[in-house]
Amino acid sequence: MKINPELIAQTALRLLDEVGLDGLSMRAVADELGVRAPTLYWHIKDKQQLLDAMATLVYVEAAEQLRPPREGASWDDWLGDWARHLRRAMLGHRDGARVLAGTYVSHPSVQRAVELALRTLQDAGFGPSEAARGLPTLLHFTIGQTIEEQAHSGAAYGEDNPYAPERMAAGIDAERFPLTAGAMAELLGADGDQAFEHGLRIILLGMQAARTPPRGE
Repeated sequence: MKINPELIAQTALRLLDEVGLDGLSMRAVADELGVRAPTLYWHIKDKQQLLDAMATLVYVEAAEQLRPPREGASWDDWLGDWARHLRRAMLGHRDGARVLAGTYVSHPSVQRAVELALRTLQDAGFGPSEAARGLPTLLHFTIGQTIEEQAHSGAAYGEDNPYAPERMAAGIDAERFPLTAGAMAELLGADGDQAFEHGLRIILLGMQAARTPPRGE
């Protein structure tokens, strides 16, 4: 078996599903590959670079599903689908969204996806700066929302999950904070799909509302 950065990243993602991000280490990945830790450092210098390589695989999985917008397709439907692809790719791995947060990815597939998104937005009437600022806003929401969704699953807490509905209900004084108690399911995004779609709609509507109309509109 020839060790290379992609194999290391693939192995790390597989191990991530078992131990979570906090349990992941270069030594653990080396053990999984059946090699000594120094062998990995010939290819990946530290854990941050390992996370970058892992994030690249997840981003590429989402980006390679993208196709140019079909004729007549709306920019917001197309962009929303990209966010959904990315969310599904992150949800495919325990702590997948935490892996992507703050990592550096420069793969050509991801650059192609960014180019498609910027072109789609500019074709829809967004200025270059509006497109370049709006796209990261959408992606940051998608990653942040998914981090929270995965955290609420309680994988890091085991049986002592503080996000369990019965524990949350028991921890709130409903007489003092009736609105909070009544809205707890929505506040925590108990239905992950609905919570994500609601936030996604807000972001896309906000981008449209903030768009500077071309002269003559």
